[in-house]
Amino acid sequence: MTNSDPETRDVVVTGLGVTSAVGQGKDDFTEALFEGRHAFGVMQRPGRRMPSGSTGTDSVTGDFLGAEIGDLAMPKNIAARSVRTASLSSKAALATLDEAWCEAGLNDVDPARIGLVLGGSNVQQRELALLYARHADRPEFLRPSYALGFMDSDLCGFCTEQFSIRGFAHTLGGASASGLLAVLQGVRAVQSGQVDVCIALGALMDLSYWECLAFQAMGAMGSHRWADAPDSACRPFDRSHDGFIFGEACAAVVIEHDGRSRQTEPYAYFRGGGTVMDGTRNPHPSVEGEVAVVEAALREAGLTASAVDYVNPHGTGSPTGDATELQALRRCGLTGARINATKSITGHGLTAAGTVEIVTTLLQMKEQKLHPTRNLDDPLEDAFPWVREKPESHSFRTAVSLNMGFGGMNSAICFEKY
Repeated sequence: MTNSDPETRDVVVTGLGVTSAVGQGKDDFTEALFEGRHAFGVMQRPGRRMPSGSTGTDSVTGDFLGAEIGDLAMPKNIAARSVRTASLSSKAALATLDEAWCEAGLNDVDPARIGLVLGGSNVQQRELALLYARHADRPEFLRPSYALGFMDSDLCGFCTEQFSIRGFAHTLGGASASGLLAVLQGVRAVQSGQVDVCIALGALMDLSYWECLAFQAMGAMGSHRWADAPDSACRPFDRSHDGFIFGEACAAVVIEHDGRSRQTEPYAYFRGGGTVMDGTRNPHPSVEGEVAVVEAALREAGLTASAVDYVNPHGTGSPTGDATELQALRRCGLTGARINATKSITGHGLTAAGTVEIVTTLLQMKEQKLHPTRNLDDPLEDAFPWVREKPESHSFRTAVSLNMGFGGMNSAICFEKY
């Protein structure tokens, strides 16, 4: 093989985009991370609060805690008519993709050599719930565009139309591992030569009150324990954790071979990744599965555990999930790497979480600085080198990011500073 063969050339990240409740765009988002700035409160979006009169027990109040994006700023180059009927998930995807696209300088790339992997499935539930309620008594007035809009592939159509992407595009569902899986899929597409550039986008999962109710009933989503103190509700790895707190988010990562463009210096090299299934439908985490996926990622990266400088964990605030993840990290020997919990600031973006946390990892790597972990007052395990209430400078080259999803999905990815 020669150095021009795809298998022998390094794959790098050249562009990032992010839209979240704590910051829209990389600059605002980075500032929020290092300040530990949150946006938690009672969620207010129509369709996310239970209809009045429908509450039946004291434990169901109709209010759910979370972090919602403010007024979404759309790119000036996107025609207003194009987004007039777009869903929140579609608008967030366009705005986020535009930022990553521009940073990577993709206008000079052959559109037929650009691919798009959209991480997430069933991401527009709130929009659908509102539509069903609106047309319950007059279904004959339903817009024909519903035939397109109820499918997640509509987000692919929206993005490829606006950015003239002519390579492949598809959605990839992996529950809360979707975003990281999308990045891995993008890496494999570039490594194989299927495309020259691939954009991995973790889609905004737009929950309705139905999903919030179900997550709470399952014990996954935070209860009403912190209803009077929303800023204290999201507590990954703290002994007072009470389940995940939702946070609207969307993120994009541009993946390509090193050397195509020097518009900006790449953020990092991809070094390894892995996916391991637990072989179960249940949402319960598995130490064995998490250990196996970390070991697979390190093996591909050619790294020992002691060579890893930083870990961005899944860390949702779930009592069972947090304890299992720490046990897995300990068994893998990842007890010397610095660790913080991004969801303590952003909330849990579900399908977008993996991509948001990869963006977070690479922004921290660029700045050589780690964000604080909010509400980590009493860690489950003190032995880990936590970044707690203040940001810290940290000179690091290697990082591992982890995400797990319902259905026994475990995923991990390794990066090295460019």
